Amino acid sequence: MKPTDFIHPEDAAALRQIESIPGFPALVKKFMALGYEQLQYGINMATNIRLSETQLPQIYKHLPPICKLLGIKEPEFYLQMDPTPNAWTSGDSKIYIVVTSGLIDMMSDEEFDAVLAHECGHILCRHVLYHTVASYILDGADRIGLLGNLTVPIQYAMLYWMRKSELSCDRAAAIVTSPEIVSSVMARLSGGPRQITKNINLAEWAQQGEQYESIRTDGLWNKALQIYAISNMSHPFSAIRVREILRWGQSEQYRNIKKSISQKLLSGPICPHCGNQVESNWRFCFNCGAKL
Repeated sequence: MKPTDFIHPEDAAALRQIESIPGFPALVKKFMALGYEQLQYGINMATNIRLSETQLPQIYKHLPPICKLLGIKEPEFYLQMDPTPNAWTSGDSKIYIVVTSGLIDMMSDEEFDAVLAHECGHILCRHVLYHTVASYILDGADRIGLLGNLTVPIQYAMLYWMRKSELSCDRAAAIVTSPEIVSSVMARLSGGPRQITKNINLAEWAQQGEQYESIRTDGLWNKALQIYAISNMSHPFSAIRVREILRWGQSEQYRNIKKSISQKLLSGPICPHCGNQVESNWRFCFNCGAKL
C-alpha cells in the first residue's frame, strides 16, 4: 500500500504548503536536535504498558494483521490507563502507538481495528514526525526562542494540515475495515457508548455535515466565524469526517483498493477458524487467537 493510493487531496495540498514555509525544514532539524523525542519515549516507556504476544495478547493481536495489510513495519504498542477514549502515534526513529483503557472499553473489535488502522495510516503517510513537531509547537516551543515572529502562522498552518491529515487516515481505517465502521467509531466518540449509539442513522448524521457546509459557506461573515471556530482544533468536526468517509466509500478509488486487497488475501494462507489471512510461521492467529 502506498500513501498515493488513498491520501486525501486536501492533506497533500496542506502538507506542500507547510513544507514551503521559509525556515520550516530548519525548524524540524532543530526540534529533533533538542531530544524531545527521546524525552517523550522515555516517559511513555516508564508509565504505560507495552503490549506483545505475551503481554495482554488479546489486545495486541489486533495490530500485526493491520500492519501487514498496510505494508508498514510494526510500531511499538502501549496501553495507558485513562477513562477518556483516545489513541495517538508518536516518535520518529522509534514510532509507537498508545491507546487508552477508555477506548478499548468503548469500542467493538471492528471499531478498535479501525482506530488502530487510522493510527497506522499516520505511519504509512509519514505524518508522525510533523505531528510530533506540531504538538511541540502548540505546547509552546517559542518559550525557548525557536520560532520568533513565525509562531502564529506556523501554528495555524500546522493545525490546518493536521485536520486534513485525519481525513487521509480515516481512509486507511476504511480500507482495513469499512466506511461504516469508521463512522461508528465517530458515533462512539461523539455520542457515547454502544448501548446509546448502536442504532445511529449514519446517513442522517452525514447529512448534518452537508448542512454544516451550507452554513459555513453562507456568506463571508459565516465563513469567517466557522474558520475562527475550528482554527485552533487539530481534528475536523465529526460530522464532516463521517460525510467525507461515507462519500469516499462510494468512489471508484475505494472499490478498486478493496478489490485489490481481496485478491491478495485470496492468494495467501488463511486461518481455518476466522478466515483471515495468516503467516505461515504464526503459531496462532492474531485475528481470532486460535491455535494454527
